[in-house]
Amino acid sequence: MNILGHLDAASTSYSVHRATVDDVADIVALLADDPLGATRETATPEQYREAFHRVEADAQQHLLVIRDAAGQIVGTAQLTFIPYLVRGGTIRVQVEAVRLASQVRGSGLGTAFFEWIHQFARNQGAQLVQLTSDKSREAAQRFYEQLGYAPSHIGFKRSL
Repeated sequence: MNILGHLDAASTSYSVHRATVDDVADIVALLADDPLGATRETATPEQYREAFHRVEADAQQHLLVIRDAAGQIVGTAQLTFIPYLVRGGTIRVQVEAVRLASQVRGSGLGTAFFEWIHQFARNQGAQLVQLTSDKSREAAQRFYEQLGYAPSHIGFKRSL
């Protein structure tokens, strides 16, 4: 396993890895482990594997998993590095699909993971990290604000 980094939370050590196709079922289980995710993570295993291969083929994408000492996946996030002309041609990182397993929520692992994400982004030349959170995820929004994120824009989406 290719370890990208280490995290410590509540006297427990974790490791950050780039996800592999073998991790897809565990990632989807994390994504579906809340009321919102349970209603939208309904594709077939093959569809998720195909999606994984599209993500993996894009060098700007970093699908990450957090493993505990036993090797079990307890967290995930997807980072997208986006080069821009605005702000003098800066690179920003979009953080999406952040999930932690219920047994590690509240342990400090989320904070440690975001500190790692911020350093990883800096090391790749990014100057800005941004994320979106569904309006219904009020606890997640409080968490992001505690990390220093500000609700600075109004987002819009349209299904096609």
